[in-house]
Amino acid sequence: MPLPIEGFSKLSKDEKIRWIAEQYTEDPEASISLIKKYWNDDRKLQQLHDEFIENTLTNYYLPLGIAPNFLIDGELYAIPMAIEESSVVAAASKAAKFWLTRGGFKTSVLGTEKIGQVHFMYRGNKARLEKFFDAIKPKFYKETAAITKNMVARGGGIRNIELRDKTLDLKDYFQLHCSFDTLDAMGANFINSCLEQFAKTLQKEAGASTILQNTEKDIEVVMSILSNYVPQCLVRAEVSCNVDDLGSDMGVSAMEFAEKMVRAVSIANVEPHRAVTHNKGIMNGIDAVVLATGNDFRAVEAGIHAYASRQGSYKSLTQARIENGEFHFWIEIPLALGTVGGLTSLHPLVKLALEILQKPNAKQLMGIVAVAGLAQNFAAVQSLVTTGIQQGHMKMHLLNILNQMNASEGEKKQLVEYFKKHSATHHAVVEALDQLRGKS
Repeated sequence: MPLPIEGFSKLSKDEKIRWIAEQYTEDPEASISLIKKYWNDDRKLQQLHDEFIENTLTNYYLPLGIAPNFLIDGELYAIPMAIEESSVVAAASKAAKFWLTRGGFKTSVLGTEKIGQVHFMYRGNKARLEKFFDAIKPKFYKETAAITKNMVARGGGIRNIELRDKTLDLKDYFQLHCSFDTLDAMGANFINSCLEQFAKTLQKEAGASTILQNTEKDIEVVMSILSNYVPQCLVRAEVSCNVDDLGSDMGVSAMEFAEKMVRAVSIANVEPHRAVTHNKGIMNGIDAVVLATGNDFRAVEAGIHAYASRQGSYKSLTQARIENGEFHFWIEIPLALGTVGGLTSLHPLVKLALEILQKPNAKQLMGIVAVAGLAQNFAAVQSLVTTGIQQGHMKMHLLNILNQMNASEGEKKQLVEYFKKHSATHHAVVEALDQLRGKS
């Protein structure tokens, strides 16, 4: 049984690796060898990666792929995607090619407001708290001036500070609800620094207030933190074309295909079990680009799923309609992204990904990411309502199955060719490989 350890963070990298291998793996020497195989030969680059997080042992690789041929707002893009799941890049590329000759994708940023809150408890007269807040509100701006100076000079900064009464939800609970514009930075550190200063100002001014009574001056700040729910930091991506231009090479007529797409999205709007899987496919595209560009995909996931539930039940993130002979397919999602600061200026592949994307600003990146999600969803739903999802997915998954079975390069080549014309179920692949080896 492994034993607890004191001071693990103070061990050298080699000592950490030796300890974890000996305490938690069956073959320590093989585990150590595996860990070191994933080190970068460039020691300076490896040190950079080591310092991104704490207690680093090695690097955990994800494939970085490219989905080309995205026509977005009249510009042609090749979109970098970091993801481990087969068929995602292929599906995005397929959708990009489909819409390339049908007008491409259009995007619009509907808002860039980000939110932070100071959560506090106040046990006193609400009217006096409101009067006190109005009196000290200018001091929140004044006492964060040193923090906001550079951001304000670039056109961003604090947009508003509100006092919100939340006592119907929780006894004595109030908050400072604050909005920010952080321009091309994701802005987490900026927002949190402002919020912590707001909290200090709130408590200091309460203690010296002539408006609050003595029993009301002891305001308890519980926490000061940004919110990853940003429903006013919103982007829209859309495609549209004449229904007849959808073509008829999917086994059904263009109108039947359009109607099936609309019905599939409608089902995801009323059935949460379907909506979750529907939106998971959207996030395949979104997360892959967010990760490739050094942004926080966990924050993006949390905010988007909250947005999908904003009407009281979990719904589709995409919408579709047929109107006046036109097919319309679109998505509106909240996205708080950055193109400066954090990993965007540190990770070499993040910098390369942003260069491939033609060095977008934050608004442009919002549009690109939304397009990736919309394209992924279009490709998935297109497959679902025509051939079914497994035909394409299993063919993309074929190499994974063959690698699991230690197929040789020659075997892979023959079987990839074979399954171009046959259904690539796991059982069928195993059987085909066994037959091939039997013939050999």
